[in-house]
Amino acid sequence: MGSIQEAPEAPSPADIQPTEIRIFYEPTVYLVARQTISEEELERFLTEHGFNWQSDTEVAAERLVETAGRLCYMSFARPRPGGNAAYLRHILEAGHGSVLEHAVWSFLFVGVSRALTHELVRHRAGFGYSQLSQRYVDESVAEYVEPKVIAEDPELHQLWVETIARTHQAYVQLARKLLEKFRDEPDGTLRRKLARQAARSVLPNATETKIFVTANARAWRHFIEMRASRWADVEIRQLAVKVLRILQQEAPHLFGDYELRALPDGTYEAITMYRKV
Repeated sequence: MGSIQEAPEAPSPADIQPTEIRIFYEPTVYLVARQTISEEELERFLTEHGFNWQSDTEVAAERLVETAGRLCYMSFARPRPGGNAAYLRHILEAGHGSVLEHAVWSFLFVGVSRALTHELVRHRAGFGYSQLSQRYVDESVAEYVEPKVIAEDPELHQLWVETIARTHQAYVQLARKLLEKFRDEPDGTLRRKLARQAARSVLPNATETKIFVTANARAWRHFIEMRASRWADVEIRQLAVKVLRILQQEAPHLFGDYELRALPDGTYEAITMYRKV
């Protein structure tokens, strides 16, 4: 497992009362799960079909993709020169993307805004999501994501903080009053849910959230190509680049074709000659 360290956080503005605000400036990414291979079952298949084949990569995801690709043509007895790296490069060149769907990683994203997750969950094919619920989780502890372009300008930053503070105070007051409104509800969990689901209506897109995401290699490539682009929103571009850097360490034969290029705003975009695999 691996992770990218959390970005430094700004101190809570002293002039914002009574709400203390915790501000995030970039996502934190945790790689929480990767695949493993049942060596016994794979070897049993090869033996029963008369093959003596072994991939030269120790990365489970890369071996799975190669195994799936070779199965399509039963080419275990005729490996091409160059080993797994050459084989997967040919897969990318040929656009044989379906075999990439067998390699899966799970990430936990923290310090991201609701605006980001609204975009993230549009990626459907090959993705699974579990996100923090505002109906069940109390948002009285104020955590928000501030765009860098606002944070760098003192006047814009002050305006943003004041607006967030007012909005958050409205949430806290609504939640308290709604709890009182539903005081006759005997189920305490339901009472809190009814109050929070109504009060959350005033929370902005900047509200910090946490989301668990699982996707296969093909889906992650599509996400990277769409979101690690200069045309993407800055926050989700930062996230996509962090994911790419982890996946390049995890499976270089599947993600090593991407090149990161610096953009004028200090972020990066990802470029590859093998798009839409």
